Amino acid sequence: MQALCKDGTMKVSEWIALASTLEVRGLEWYAGFLEMADRSNWSRFRQEVEDTGRVIPMMCCSPDFTHPDPAFRAAEIAKQIQWIDMTHALGGSYCRVLSGQRRPEIGVEEGVAYAAESIIACLPYAADHGITLILENHYKDDFWDYPEFAQKMDVFCLLVDAVRHPNFGVNYDPSNTYLAGEDPLELLKRVSDRVVTMHASDRYLAEGTIEDLRREEGGAMGYAKRLRHGEIGQGLNDYDAIFTELKRVGFDGWISIEDGVDGMDQLERSVAFLKKKIALHWPEMG
Repeated sequence: MQALCKDGTMKVSEWIALASTLEVRGLEWYAGFLEMADRSNWSRFRQEVEDTGRVIPMMCCSPDFTHPDPAFRAAEIAKQIQWIDMTHALGGSYCRVLSGQRRPEIGVEEGVAYAAESIIACLPYAADHGITLILENHYKDDFWDYPEFAQKMDVFCLLVDAVRHPNFGVNYDPSNTYLAGEDPLELLKRVSDRVVTMHASDRYLAEGTIEDLRREEGGAMGYAKRLRHGEIGQGLNDYDAIFTELKRVGFDGWISIEDGVDGMDQLERSVAFLKKKIALHWPEMG
């Protein structure tokens, strides 16, 4: 993230080349790549990805819709509209939205209303461009001060229930639920019929127990020190249980891999693990 979004020490074309060594079908994009500020790069990067036999199905971006100032929220809606344009230009079908930052002065009812109104304002434009907006049970954007407003399960479900539209769904991330000190399978069962995409990741406990983590409320003002990103299939998540529930509700969407903290070898093992599990639960996918 630092290399691609802050200091420019990695170029997007280098990242595409790295990804082309993996047995995956697509690349999830991030709106904050420095080179994406130049719109003329959008079609070029799409072509570079498609030249490797892959597509760009999903866009990750981080609108902040829970600010009390209506002008600030309007500016965030305008950003989201541009990210929808970006997703469309790249050939994608899914564009992430978030609720916004969990500012101390904003109550649950007020924050849900701000976020729902802002997402709903973006949906006609998304629908016109064939884009589905996906709300992630996120922890915290890398460049935010506060964690996600809808980090906790009950708040997330309130927001999901407040937005009903055929071009809106959930991007489910089981690991982020641990950061909220909650059970990822409980969240999944509450929203599984709304899940259209997924972030596959895994976490492991560096120290202590899940009960210790819950007592700390998931590290409200910083990543929980007890939890670490790890190789998928080697952490806390039960992927058989997750995929069984997703298969039950007819899920057939993209599963995006969040891994590689410890290098490409680890990422290759995560890809192999997920491909094996997908073949087991969705044999028809071939």
